[in-house]
Amino acid sequence: MSRWDAKYTPYLIITPFFVVFAIFGLYPLLYTAWVSLHDWQLIDGDQGFVGLENYSRLFGDPNFWNALFNTLSLFVLSTVPQLLAALGLAALLDRGLRGSAFWRAGVLLPNVISVAAVALVFAQFYGRDFGIVNYLLGLVGIDPVDWRAETWASHLAVSSMVMWRWTGYNALLYLAAMQSVPKDMYESATLDGASRWRMFWSITVPSIRPTILFTVVTSTIGGLQLFAEPALFDPGFAANNSTGGSDRQFQTLVLYMYEKGFRLFDAGYAATVAWMLFIVVLLVAVINFSLTRRIASKG
Repeated sequence: MSRWDAKYTPYLIITPFFVVFAIFGLYPLLYTAWVSLHDWQLIDGDQGFVGLENYSRLFGDPNFWNALFNTLSLFVLSTVPQLLAALGLAALLDRGLRGSAFWRAGVLLPNVISVAAVALVFAQFYGRDFGIVNYLLGLVGIDPVDWRAETWASHLAVSSMVMWRWTGYNALLYLAAMQSVPKDMYESATLDGASRWRMFWSITVPSIRPTILFTVVTSTIGGLQLFAEPALFDPGFAANNSTGGSDRQFQTLVLYMYEKGFRLFDAGYAATVAWMLFIVVLLVAVINFSLTRRIASKG
């Protein structure tokens, strides 16, 4: 009996996870792939097998490539500064500030606020005529910017929303990892005359490498699936007429998938977009993971 327990009990313990994953993860993924091979209308259902026709249409669709560019641009503009800022913020919080509990709770506050509320506030910040940002730009002689009408301006605005929401969350992850680094390593480095900057890059960053890798992968997955921020930044979303700007200047792949599936009811084409998004996320996550691991190991 004890031999049976030692051999099969671990598998029984992890079985619920794989059952749930198979039902809510693997099956929808495979079913979406099956739908993408059909002319599948959301209301009328399956209209017949079309093979790779949806993928052929997708690769020739300029709106898909525009959405892919916007997705990658927003990902870079939001994720890279976000993680660097989180790392710096964590290092500051790790220095034993007075009222540290207050500051730690404060940096997490943006993450628990409703994204709808965040979008509403930032829409006021980036208003064309009465926005605070344009008012501040006017003080230094810069003409007002139409943050929703221009591609790069809209990307910066949406990226700032993402950064504001997630920087504090990642900072707390880094802070927890930093506090597990042995203090004697810093004491030895101090005796050797190392500066704080040198200790940070030679001791802290390599020691928290697993956490950095985790945040890079999760931020990549989240950054390439942006929906709420760009959707709510578009005034047409409330009327179910959102295309990510008047000229699709900040339409992401998820927004494009939403348009095809839930506005035009072309579920087969939307499933094709979903599968291409899955491939893009997988490729970028693997590349980021490899680059981050190499950089951290050299440090």
